Amino acid sequence: MCRIFNAVLMIQFYALHTSTLNSARQSLRDFGVMDSPSEKEWLACCGSAKFAQEMASAAPFSNYQQAVDAARDIWFNKVDVNGWLEAFAAHPAIGETPSKTVKSQTSAQWSKGEQSTALATATDATLQELYDWNARYRQKFGFVFLIFASGRSTPEILAEIKQRYHNRPIIEFELSAKEQMKITELRISKLFPANATVASITKTPHNADVVTKAGDRISVIGGHLSTAKETPAAEPPRAFTRTRPPITTHILDIARGAPASGVDVRLEIWADKQSRPLFGKADSGLWKLEGVSSTDRDGRSGQLISMVDALSPGIYRISFDTGKYNPEGFFPYVGIVFEVKEYQKWEHFHVPLLLSPFSFSTYRGS
Repeated sequence: MCRIFNAVLMIQFYALHTSTLNSARQSLRDFGVMDSPSEKEWLACCGSAKFAQEMASAAPFSNYQQAVDAARDIWFNKVDVNGWLEAFAAHPAIGETPSKTVKSQTSAQWSKGEQSTALATATDATLQELYDWNARYRQKFGFVFLIFASGRSTPEILAEIKQRYHNRPIIEFELSAKEQMKITELRISKLFPANATVASITKTPHNADVVTKAGDRISVIGGHLSTAKETPAAEPPRAFTRTRPPITTHILDIARGAPASGVDVRLEIWADKQSRPLFGKADSGLWKLEGVSSTDRDGRSGQLISMVDALSPGIYRISFDTGKYNPEGFFPYVGIVFEVKEYQKWEHFHVPLLLSPFSFSTYRGS
């Protein structure tokens, strides 16, 4: 009887203690003070167990920015390749419903909300196209197409996946890691309500300047990204020396079925870093000449730009003097405008022209 009485007392004490603790926590929240997120909550933010463990260990954080600084440091410097892949795998493909077996139902709910704009702007046709491209992407790279989808429409996401599909696996892996960090930062903000602070601060704040760029680890990551058709890079993209200019072109006269030789070619770059060329706006004074050449007997241009490893990101224009080549044709000249993004500066851009007297086409070649 005495043992039963003691057990009842213990239960009552625990219930009172729990109620008091919960009341205290609610009072702290009412005053703008919050508990440090749990390891489970950090896992919902990222999907990597290593990341969640490191964040829980580094906590508490006084505010959102301090948590983000720590997250960037941990993600780029302490989480290894397997941790990155684990985080990628926690995401459903864009347009798909999260699996019921996903590790974190909170993460699944967040993914659904982050994709809401894409789903709201999708048609049956674009949704099917998105499914097809998701499958092609996964087959080539071995992991889900990852993009910060919040607020982005299905047409925007489709354009992005089509563009990124042509990247080398090593480049795409780095981009996916950066997109993952963007998603993680958004989710961390959900754990830090406005004006909330942690009850006690015992850790040294993390500074953003300790974050190492993901590309610095590419030489390590490369061995994990081999595909049947592509050889993984042994060195970071910045380590190689080009054997040809970063931008090249050639002209094929499809009416004759032969290369178009002797055509003058100009390469220009948009010189104003604070603006972009706009359709219908005068912009002739803002193009800076990079180089001129003429196509040889194989239809290939000479060197239009300096032999540099890192191409300057920006908007470029290649112009062809087609009127001189074919005076009876429909086009006095042809201009092709295209953009090189920051993450593409190590890539090669071959922009050919397929020409006939009354039509032309182009594409990004290799």
